[in-house]
Amino acid sequence: MIQLKSDAEIAKMRLAGLVVAEALGAVQEAVAPGVTLLELDAVADQVIRSRGAVPSFLEYLPGVGYVPRGPGRNSFPATICASVNDEIVHGIPGGRRLRSGDVVSVDCGAILDGWHGDSAVTIPVGDVSDEAAQLLRVCEDALWAGIAAMQVDRRLRDIGGAIEDQVRGGGDYGIVAEYGGHGIGTEMHQDPHVLNYRTRARGPKLVPGMVLAVEPMINLGGPETELHDDQWTVTTADGSWSAHFEHTVAVTADGPWVLTALDGGASRLSSLGVPTPATLAR
Repeated sequence: MIQLKSDAEIAKMRLAGLVVAEALGAVQEAVAPGVTLLELDAVADQVIRSRGAVPSFLEYLPGVGYVPRGPGRNSFPATICASVNDEIVHGIPGGRRLRSGDVVSVDCGAILDGWHGDSAVTIPVGDVSDEAAQLLRVCEDALWAGIAAMQVDRRLRDIGGAIEDQVRGGGDYGIVAEYGGHGIGTEMHQDPHVLNYRTRARGPKLVPGMVLAVEPMINLGGPETELHDDQWTVTTADGSWSAHFEHTVAVTADGPWVLTALDGGASRLSSLGVPTPATLAR
């Protein structure tokens, strides 16, 4: 079942989304050669809690919810997911120090007043190769192409189709199939699952009140993935590098509203000729 939100509820999700945007902004500023992933985790945690919110990921267990870590419990142990180079998603922050030339994907979520925000960005560390920089550009452009497709009366598959077309136009990249976006609201993961490629099934119609986390993941090599022994960290099967970008987006009668972008998505969407809600002018 897809949870549709009222205007008032979307306004609450916007507040949660702004917390996530601020946390990711602080992490981006902190990324530098020599910084550890645990230090980045602490930066995000401090921002989230200082805004009166709590981390969405800490002690989260898929299919169960939030449970304290303990014997037999493998709930997520950190505030952010930090995935470096060939790690696609769900990397656990530890003592690893970033090096110039790395790329690090940081996925961050926050709960405020019972509502979730979820966003991710892949950040270059120091000077990165042209190949890595292009990977990041293509993935981020694919995210915005998917968001631009979130128009009333279009279909869920239009999002994945727009993402795939953008990726294929950018080069020969592997589009990760096992992981994708999702509905979001009073739970972090809700229906529907949002694929990052075109399917035969049209999927549900996009209607006002639908809120989705859109998150393409693409690899320099093949699309195949490998789950590590920690049961969280996902890497590319061939060792190629990966990128991941995400925003939480509300479908409105006036166009998509990017709840986890500080400007609501206005600058990127306007450059694509996509109408945005009048609420962005407030």
